[in-house]
Amino acid sequence: MPDSVSDDPTLVVIQQFHDAFNRHDVPAIMALMTDDCIFENTYPPPDGERFQGQAAVRAFWEHLFAGSPQAHFEIEDSFASHHRGVIRWRYAWANADGSPGHVRGVDVFRVRDGKVAEKLSYVKG
Repeated sequence: MPDSVSDDPTLVVIQQFHDAFNRHDVPAIMALMTDDCIFENTYPPPDGERFQGQAAVRAFWEHLFAGSPQAHFEIEDSFASHHRGVIRWRYAWANADGSPGHVRGVDVFRVRDGKVAEKLSYVKG
């Protein structure tokens, strides 16, 4: 987390997920997600594509990291209430020509039994 590591159980799971994500460690990411997990992507607008279940979500992460090997998320802020958590982030990558790119957004998480059950992503712009 930005200022200090939280002991809130929901934020701990989200931080573990975030750390695995920045390592591009798909097995660790999926170990932190429920079997019936849901991920809603920021693309295509206006609602984004929805992926449900371990196989579909895993395939999306593998495709994302293969296409964006320098992808990196920085948490700008976070909070949790019970089983819900929100992180505000900055996602940075390198374009094909090597120039940097980034967007900012938020993820709304639902954590169940110590795992991410739902990750809904929203982006500015």
